[in-house]
Amino acid sequence: MTAGGRSGGMRGMVLLRATIPHLRKLAVLLLVISTLLFFLLRQAGDPAYVLAGAGATPEQLAAIREAYGLDRPLFVQYLSYIWNILHFDFGRSLLTHDSALGTVLARFPQTLQLAVSAMAFSILIAIPLGAWLGARPERAERRFVSAIVFVLQGAPGFVLALLFIQLFAVQLMWLPSVGYSATDWRTWVLPTLSLTTFTAPSLTRMIAANVGEAMREDYIRTARAYGAGFTTLLWRHALPNALLGASALIGVQFAHLLSGSAVIETIYSWPGMGWLLLESVQTLDFPVVQAEVFVIAILVFLVNLLTDLGFRLLDPRLRV
Repeated sequence: MTAGGRSGGMRGMVLLRATIPHLRKLAVLLLVISTLLFFLLRQAGDPAYVLAGAGATPEQLAAIREAYGLDRPLFVQYLSYIWNILHFDFGRSLLTHDSALGTVLARFPQTLQLAVSAMAFSILIAIPLGAWLGARPERAERRFVSAIVFVLQGAPGFVLALLFIQLFAVQLMWLPSVGYSATDWRTWVLPTLSLTTFTAPSLTRMIAANVGEAMREDYIRTARAYGAGFTTLLWRHALPNALLGASALIGVQFAHLLSGSAVIETIYSWPGMGWLLLESVQTLDFPVVQAEVFVIAILVFLVNLLTDLGFRLLDPRLRV
C-alpha cells in the first residue's frame, strides 16, 4: 500500500472513531428532546379547542379527541409516540391532515437557502474586515470601526429587520417588505441582510482577535526577519491560522441559522421552517411541532459533527 493510501485509511479510521460517540449522543439527545417535548406540549393546551373552534359542544370536543387519540391515557400516548418516531412516523398535521414530517421537509429548502446566503455574505464580510481590524488594532480608524461592529453585535436582530423594512421598503421603496419568490432576487435582500448583520459582527470580532494574536507569534517574527512584507505576513501566515479557530464559530452560526431564524422568517413572511414552527405552536399542531424539533435536532447535530470532523482533518493534533 502506498503512503497516500495508508494516510487516507488512517484518516478514515480517525473520522469513524470520532463519529461513533457522536451517534450515541444523538440517540440520547433525540430521546430526551422527544420526551420533554411530548409532555411539555400536552401541558400547553388542548388542540381539540383549536380544531373545533369557538362555541364547540362537549360532544364535539370528545369526538375530536377520540379521532386523534387524545382521549387515551397519557402514558399510552407517549409509548405510541415513541414507537412511531422509531419508524419516522410523526403522524399527520391536525390542521391540514398532511404528513407532519413531509410538511416540515417541504419548508426546509427555503430555510436552507436563506441560511446559506446569509452565511456566505457573513464570511465574505468578516474575513477581510476582521483581518484589517486585527492587523493593526491600535489605529484610531480601526477602533472606530471596531466600536460599530461591537454595537451591531449587541443589536437585536428583529430591531434591525424592522429598521431595514422602514428604510428600504417603506421610505425608499427599493425592495419588497415581505414575501418570497424563487425568481425575484429582491425578496431575498432584506432577510439575508438582517441575518448577516446578526452573524457577521461576532465572526468579524473573532477573526480580528485571532489575527491580532497570530501577528504576535514567533513564526511571524521569523518570517519578518527573512524579509516577508506586511501583506504576506497577514494574508499568507496570520489569516489562515486565524480562520482555523473561527471555523468553529462558523459551524455554530450556520446551525443557528438553520434552527433559530424563526423571528426573521416571520417578520418577512419567509415560508421556512422557523415560520412554520411558530404557526404550529400557536395552533397546537402537535405532530408538526414534534417533527420539526426532531428535524432541527438532527440538522444541528450534523452541522456540529461536520465541523468537528473538519477540525480533525485540518489540525493534525486533534487526530491523536
